[in-house]
Amino acid sequence: MTTAEILKKVRRIEIKTKGLSNHIFAGEYHSTFKGRGMSFSEVREYMPGDDVKFIDWNVTARFSNTFVKVFEEERELIVMLLVDISASSLFGTQKQLKRDLITELGAVMCFSATTNNDKVGVIFFSDKIEKYIPPKKGKGHILHIIRELIALEPKAPQPGSNNAESTDVRVALEFLNNVLKKRTITFVLSDFVSKPYDQALQLAARKHDLIGIHVYDKFDKEMPQAGLVQVMDAESGKTFWLDTDNKAVRINYAKAYDEQQKYCVHSFRKSGASLIHVRTDEDYVKILQSYFKGR
Repeated sequence: MTTAEILKKVRRIEIKTKGLSNHIFAGEYHSTFKGRGMSFSEVREYMPGDDVKFIDWNVTARFSNTFVKVFEEERELIVMLLVDISASSLFGTQKQLKRDLITELGAVMCFSATTNNDKVGVIFFSDKIEKYIPPKKGKGHILHIIRELIALEPKAPQPGSNNAESTDVRVALEFLNNVLKKRTITFVLSDFVSKPYDQALQLAARKHDLIGIHVYDKFDKEMPQAGLVQVMDAESGKTFWLDTDNKAVRINYAKAYDEQQKYCVHSFRKSGASLIHVRTDEDYVKILQSYFKGR
């Protein structure tokens, strides 16, 4: 993809996702993710219904009227995106690739956070940390993140390795725990076709407000009948012939997917973290709204 193509795509995603964030998600995001506490803002005259415990007796003593202290929520938070850019994210048979959906979801989270004056950072990962963008504010920073969401490719495997870039959620979670000491709101965007990560997830969920967004395609779990086809495992890079008309093959394919997802759901539930499922041909707007409102 050329620089001009990347910039054009950045602009298109900015227009779409910024609009969604401003008009749909901003209020839900604000009410869902609270600030760290309340700080003193000003004093004003007492009004019926005000809590008497907030009366400022020093100011009241100096004037003839009663005054109360006004507090404001300390809104600034740190939002981290853990973004899976492994080879399996390039799969998609319906509306879009999983990588495209992850890009849009990441952009929506970025603009929702920046609307509320929160810092945003990203950890890109495959079976290793591909890139770390520390949390910052500002439109330029957000557009830089979106460019990386679109264009960043995993580093080539080391010489002698016969594997493509696989997924290891554990690596990303451990990196998060090591580099960020403060509590964050962390979204993990992945298909979770990964090596075991339950212990790292439990540790991260104790420290951070962690939400997994499981992105998947219809045919991740349902093999289409297309006869004898040559396929490539995106994670290993190996190619082989597969008889998709064979019922046993299709059953084993579905079983393998179900086992992966049972592990994912169990791991998130055990850790106390949230998990959202979004399919490539679904309306993620409704899914996110439902999550924000029901949280």
